Amino acid sequence: MIKSIEKDKIIVDKEDFNLVQTLECGQVFSYFKENENYVVQSADKIAIIEEKEDYYIINTSTPNYFVNYLDLNTSYKEIKNKLLKYPIMNEPISFGSGIRILKQDIFETIISFIVSANNNIKRITKILNKIRENFGKKIGKYYAFPTLEELKGANEEYFFKLGAGYRARYLEKVLKELEEFNIEESKTLPTEELRNKLISLSGVGPKVADCILLFAYSRHDVFPVDTWMAKMYNDFFEKCDNRTLIRKKLVEYFGELSGYAQQYLFYYKRSKTE
Repeated sequence: MIKSIEKDKIIVDKEDFNLVQTLECGQVFSYFKENENYVVQSADKIAIIEEKEDYYIINTSTPNYFVNYLDLNTSYKEIKNKLLKYPIMNEPISFGSGIRILKQDIFETIISFIVSANNNIKRITKILNKIRENFGKKIGKYYAFPTLEELKGANEEYFFKLGAGYRARYLEKVLKELEEFNIEESKTLPTEELRNKLISLSGVGPKVADCILLFAYSRHDVFPVDTWMAKMYNDFFEKCDNRTLIRKKLVEYFGELSGYAQQYLFYYKRSKTE
């Protein structure tokens, strides 16, 4: 899949990789289109991605970081072949065949998904961009996402003025809580223990915790359930209003492939319904 890696770029073919599907499947908010290219931001790293007919050029000063971030060394062909044994997955995989699950910065993902709760993409992006501009260091003409230390000056009033609404008080609280949260140590915890630890943070409910587990910790034995996934479950499995039970049954059904299945199903269900 990777054609070449140089000190300032990665060239990757389009087999099992579609940039737009990957960015627009609900897993990330830190990107935007600039002219004909996509600018992708993660923590203090930047990539400018050009699309050619058969390949992408990923321009970045940190190519190894973005090989990992874009999960370019994982065989999605194998993952999709395993998922195709489930009849429900045929159309979603065909529709979103180029999705790859990103490996995002943990701190940025926690803040981003607290902001995302019951929110819309335009507002989420605006809030996160303002946080970058006000607290992150300048990288060329762009801004890094601030570290926990850099964001300490932000309080409930600041987040409220940005449009965070009721989430503002959670954001102020979680910044204090994260001072006692050892991110490196958290990576070693079993999924369910880590899930409970995340849920103990202000503003992090079960669905947000599952998103953080999947998109930042690469735990694929989770299945975030939102409105779209609840509809999917009711359409294809059985009538059920209990999202905790829906999540449990879907993880039992898909096992270690749950996170991958969720992304294909989410992208398909949302795109076909909107």
